[in-house]
Amino acid sequence: MKTFFTRTASALVFVAVMLGGILWNPFTFFLLFFLVGFFALQEFYKLMRLIDTDYAAIPALHKWGIMVAACGIMLAFTGNNFAIGSIVAGFIGWWVAVIFLLVMPLGEILLSKDFSLKNIGYSALGLLYVTIPFSLLIHIRLNAPDIHYTAADIGTAPGWLIPLLLIIFIWINDTMAYIVGSLIGRTPFFPSISPKKTMEGSVGGMILAVAAAGVYGWFWGREYLALQHWLVLAGIAAIFGTIGDLLESKLKRMAGVKDSGRIMPGHGGFLDRFDSMLLAAPFAWIYVHFFMMG
Repeated sequence: MKTFFTRTASALVFVAVMLGGILWNPFTFFLLFFLVGFFALQEFYKLMRLIDTDYAAIPALHKWGIMVAACGIMLAFTGNNFAIGSIVAGFIGWWVAVIFLLVMPLGEILLSKDFSLKNIGYSALGLLYVTIPFSLLIHIRLNAPDIHYTAADIGTAPGWLIPLLLIIFIWINDTMAYIVGSLIGRTPFFPSISPKKTMEGSVGGMILAVAAAGVYGWFWGREYLALQHWLVLAGIAAIFGTIGDLLESKLKRMAGVKDSGRIMPGHGGFLDRFDSMLLAAPFAWIYVHFFMMG
């Protein structure tokens, strides 16, 4: 019972923080996912150090340099949206990212006695797997005025709509997959990675997530988002969100841990909460960029 109340309380706090950051204004949205991306990247590198102990021996310049580069990348994706006087945050971010991504490998080659190209690869993988997806999510939010939400109008929906829908669709998919799997699940779905997942549950969750998006989009949501966008975004969240969840589960199994972190009592770490978003966000960005932006 104590565990139940702990999980419920932490979940309520999590939802409140998420909604506040997403809905308040563009800067709070950026700050929210900047922090999530920062701590999720640290958790990823912790998993890498458990998977390959050689990575635990990287010098301090490498360890902190890659984190500074990640911060620069996320800042760079804000473009011209934030500025103090004539200083544009996105411009500073690009320079920070480029400088550290160039200087860090050179510094390690010159200063480290045990230079390993493999360790550079682990660090680069973290940027691709964690930092870039959150950066693309921020980019979607901050470029909302350029998105064609409906066939007739441009910018008729709030900028936070698409990122929030991705989160909601992922939640619907996960919840429905659990319910369907509990009721009729028989066929294991990647048992070596996630023994409790079933094929019936996973497929059922995807179908019901898209169906829920279609029903809401048809009856209430067409003034904000064209129906095809509701369906496609739900499909992206369901399919790639499921793959993202399996991928993070595989990393944890390789590292020999149950959770990626302990930031949320009873719910694990940042990677555990946002693993589905890490693959869904890039594909959502591709769809938005090529099919919804003029």
